[in-house]
Amino acid sequence: MNGEYFQEFLALALIHFIAVIVPGPDFVVTIRQSIRFGRLHSIFTALGIGSGLSVHVIYTLLGLSAIIQSTPEIMLLMKVLGVGYLIFIGFNCIFSNKNNLMDFKVENTDKSEQSLNQSFWLGFMTNATNPKATLFFVAVMTSVVSINTPLQIQMYYGGWMCFVNALWFVLVGVIFSSDLLRNKLSRNVNLIEAVLGSLLLLFAIRLAFL
Repeated sequence: MNGEYFQEFLALALIHFIAVIVPGPDFVVTIRQSIRFGRLHSIFTALGIGSGLSVHVIYTLLGLSAIIQSTPEIMLLMKVLGVGYLIFIGFNCIFSNKNNLMDFKVENTDKSEQSLNQSFWLGFMTNATNPKATLFFVAVMTSVVSINTPLQIQMYYGGWMCFVNALWFVLVGVIFSSDLLRNKLSRNVNLIEAVLGSLLLLFAIRLAFL
């Protein structure tokens, strides 16, 4: 990368990384996938989260983010979609068919209940429908990235952020799907899923009043 843009990249990368590691819906969904379905499903969910970020990157690079933010009707629609989706997966965590606690085993990954493709799209939609990501990209890209920064450099920025998103949540998934931790958490899997689902509902309420 041209040294002229290296400081700009470092500032953007640091701000983005701080935003990524702060727990939110992506974090909650990844933990749930790790505990309920295991490592491979959590990794596919993480890859979906990283890919979902590309939606925000693309419309930002096309200059559409400012239009979206300045158009109340579009922002309202995005908010409704985001809130609705969080409520859907929140209730799914709380009220989905549960395995009996005594029958739940680490090796039982419920593959018949969710495919890897579904895991990927769960992660993708969780990130892509989050209007907070729109506000983040508008704020950061306009305050940190110069309007004179070439499009190909901005594309590199976007690709880096997608990669970091995916990598971070893969790490989260690997940690929470480790045999030792998953064995301990699986003893209270129903309670944990109820708590995670409730957190998603709280995120939805908070998002509704942004």
